[in-house]
Amino acid sequence: MGIPHISRAAQRTALTGLVSLAFATTGLVTAGSVQAADASASTTPHVKRLCSQPTKHRLMACKALARTDIVQPHALTVNAVSPLAVPSGYGPSDLLSAYNLPANGGAGATIAIVDAQDDPNAESDLAAYRSQYGLPACTTANGCFSKIDQNGGTNYPTADAGWAGEISLDLDMVSAVAPNAHILLVESSTANMSDLGTAVNTAVAQGAKYVSNSYGGSEDSSDLTADNQYFKHPGVAITVSAGDSAYGAEYPAASQYVTSVGGTALKRDSSARGWSESVWHTNSTEGTGSGCSAYDPKPSWQTDSGCSKRAISDVSAVADPATGVAVYDSYQASGWNVYGGTSAAAPIIAGVYALAGTPGTGDYPSKYPYAHTGALNDVTVGSNGTCSPTYLCTAGSGYDGPTGLGTPNGTTAFATSGSTSGGSALTNGTFEAGTLSGWTSTGSATATTDAAHSGSYGALVGSSSPTNTSSIAQTFTAPTGSSKVSFAYDMTCPDTVAYDWATATLKDNTSGTTTTVLPKTCTNGAGWKTASGSLTAGHSYTLTLTSKDDNYAGDETYTYYDDVTVS
Repeated sequence: MGIPHISRAAQRTALTGLVSLAFATTGLVTAGSVQAADASASTTPHVKRLCSQPTKHRLMACKALARTDIVQPHALTVNAVSPLAVPSGYGPSDLLSAYNLPANGGAGATIAIVDAQDDPNAESDLAAYRSQYGLPACTTANGCFSKIDQNGGTNYPTADAGWAGEISLDLDMVSAVAPNAHILLVESSTANMSDLGTAVNTAVAQGAKYVSNSYGGSEDSSDLTADNQYFKHPGVAITVSAGDSAYGAEYPAASQYVTSVGGTALKRDSSARGWSESVWHTNSTEGTGSGCSAYDPKPSWQTDSGCSKRAISDVSAVADPATGVAVYDSYQASGWNVYGGTSAAAPIIAGVYALAGTPGTGDYPSKYPYAHTGALNDVTVGSNGTCSPTYLCTAGSGYDGPTGLGTPNGTTAFATSGSTSGGSALTNGTFEAGTLSGWTSTGSATATTDAAHSGSYGALVGSSSPTNTSSIAQTFTAPTGSSKVSFAYDMTCPDTVAYDWATATLKDNTSGTTTTVLPKTCTNGAGWKTASGSLTAGHSYTLTLTSKDDNYAGDETYTYYDDVTVS
């Protein structure tokens, strides 16, 4: 029933007061509406682990923690959330702001979530979260959401309230960061590594290029076998939570083939960024994991000197329940909750990888951040325990165990190529290596000295013999400070544009839009010309340069391209 005699402004004031009162004893910050649990405004929060600690060898536990000292206002129930109130905990806009991420990203990507047991309410809870924050619907009906068992079918495992909460957390974090991505939920029969690993393999077989894993257990000598059985998937970004029990290494975060994700406490502040982060550490048994693996070898791109084997972590994101995230979970749970744990961080980073574009076919994407350390927020404050050497448990400039290389500052550090500042973000954009390295070609295409706009080499797309359609394409991430991609072209086209032409398109993989930067053109003897298209820094793009010939002898059409540059 409405309140016809009270103005909208008065209703807003009254509701804000009620919300503030409801949170007065929880340590939450209210600023017109409740935004997030802030560690600086409370003592140690009361939390519970959603999954019990493993009691058997090779048994995994989810890495989610739930706040138990927060009671959501009565209005915050599914399909009944007032637009004047928001759930406690950070929401999508907070995460995008904190990590400098583009809105409405993820189009064309499929992100897989691998968890144990079944969440019967997964799809409906996901709908409640996305509806609350104005995100596009992601359902089975519209093809955005899929739920399968570990073998790819619909014989779902036994439901479990703890893992259902973990599933809700994972689905919501992926939605927050990459709302236009498709989501594949793969539920393993048990929490054994063999079943969870089978689910990972199924996710990859289903075409997911990004796989989030929010679970872990103790290391042992069988980890190398599990590495090769379940996590050795070049061309796929696999993220794994580093752990929630403070200093100490866990598997599969220790796998040489994954991106291990540590956890931070994330707070608003008055800096230019607007946020600050420190190592998440509540006490000796609660905080982000880190450490030196006892078994897994060190990847070639990891160069810290104090750990001869694999060091944990690679990167990090928010995980402290005291600065936790809003999650909707209704399976044997109350609905809106504030969750934390490195279970929040792993799907956030999986979403960032999806924003950054498809990984290189033969790459292990965990190496990408090491090539672009300047494109991360370096976390330099806090520790998660006592250790030697100290960097494995204490934050500092550069690499450290608890936070890795830092947290996302845009998507550049998670892409196949890119730069932290201006200049070309493409591989071999000048073709001076004498190859088409970095480009994917179709039809007839080669690097040649026959003609070049500058330097010695250009790309010949098409042929002086009759051909059909030929092209070269490359996916890249626009670096910070960039706004334009440009290239030079020189066309030989003795026919008309009705039959033969050159053209170029620029697809924004982040927003899903495509721009024609060179309309169909047929010129002969016009010499070198230039074309350009606009970029948004942090977005992933695919540039395709094409030459079309109608395969008719006597008017062969081909195009030289050179000096493809991002600036």
